[in-house]
Amino acid sequence: MQINKPSIVIVGGGAGGLELATKLGHKLGKTNKANIVLIDKSRTHIWKPLLHEVATGSLDTSIDGVVYSAHAAKHGFNFQLGEFCSLDKDNKQLTIRLNDETTSNLNDCVVKYDHLVIAIGSISNDFNTPGVKEHCYFLDSHKQAERFQSALLNHFTQLHQNTDLDELKIAIVGAGATGVELSAELYHVAQLLKSYGLNNMTAKKLKIYLVEAGPSILPALSNRIAHSAKRELIKLGVDVLENTRVASANEQGLLTSEGVLIEADIQLWAAGVKVADFIKDLNIFELNKSNQILVNNTLQSTADDAIFVLGDACAFKQSDGSFVPPRAQAAHQMASCIAKNIINEINHQPLDNFVYKDHGSLVNLSRFSTVGSLMGNLTNNSMFIEGKIARLMYMSLYRMHQRAIHGSLKTFALWLIEKLMKVVRPRMKLH
Repeated sequence: MQINKPSIVIVGGGAGGLELATKLGHKLGKTNKANIVLIDKSRTHIWKPLLHEVATGSLDTSIDGVVYSAHAAKHGFNFQLGEFCSLDKDNKQLTIRLNDETTSNLNDCVVKYDHLVIAIGSISNDFNTPGVKEHCYFLDSHKQAERFQSALLNHFTQLHQNTDLDELKIAIVGAGATGVELSAELYHVAQLLKSYGLNNMTAKKLKIYLVEAGPSILPALSNRIAHSAKRELIKLGVDVLENTRVASANEQGLLTSEGVLIEADIQLWAAGVKVADFIKDLNIFELNKSNQILVNNTLQSTADDAIFVLGDACAFKQSDGSFVPPRAQAAHQMASCIAKNIINEINHQPLDNFVYKDHGSLVNLSRFSTVGSLMGNLTNNSMFIEGKIARLMYMSLYRMHQRAIHGSLKTFALWLIEKLMKVVRPRMKLH
């Protein structure tokens, strides 16, 4: 008598989704106790906190990316390419669509599940600001980051070849971690260009406007971190514009609510996050104002116990009434909790409640500085750190993610390969 194995479907291969698929692949897939399927609209995974480095060419996705299909084959799960487009929770099935620019002869695919995990992440929220979609770049995926990097390199080359041009103006809307880190990284790559023949393009020819609607940059972090980061950015040459709300965007730049035009050759929108609107259009889940899916204490959606949610798409309300912030560390912790709870469900055991532990926040200002706090709510007082120690801690976060999906031995091998590759490859992507 053959017993049907439960089908576990994970939609979204970001930090949490890929870690969860890997954990369940090891626990259930390799022992043939369940079928695990990871669905993503991209073929490769890049850790989202590093997208600003992809955007500047500091990180090459062809080298640092994880190919889902190859990773799945080694870790006991299956990968299916496609974009989540509809859900039938009553019949426990979802529909995915394969988007391919080379052909339109691609049919939708129906995937059945016993346990579904939604880990689709978040996207930038343009708040329906006129002109933003047409004139601004976004950094929601590595493809968007690569588009920005290509445009950036073209502008660098044009400025180098045309001595009549004085400077390259870049306006970044949103002074959260992405906007702040990107501002610093841009100055770093501008300094590198001289090493690769673009002698006329120097950091002095780069003019960056960091535009923040609120009273301070890094609004989600402490004042001490924000003030320290702002001091470093100003030292680099960034024009930090706080209390500046963007009313619209056009070909010339950004128009503020006070009617001031911020001229820019390149505009990037990194203000606010939300879950894609199609989640709201499903009319299935309870959502908060950012389209995040409300969950119970065990990270199951309030609409259906068979559906778990993790990462940026998850609205988990804490005891103080606040929602768990959309950070990589939250996705990592949720992945561990859901992995255990799905295994408990299969074994007919009680589920564990999720408790978020804030290990602190770090903001990386490229090679210039790193600032942040450690421990968060694990102690009564957070410990402020900056400089080399903070940089080391920031780098360790990515290693922890690599360890979760590759294991310790391969993570060490990847670190060693990166060190060796620095000897033979450019320090920035030049194509």
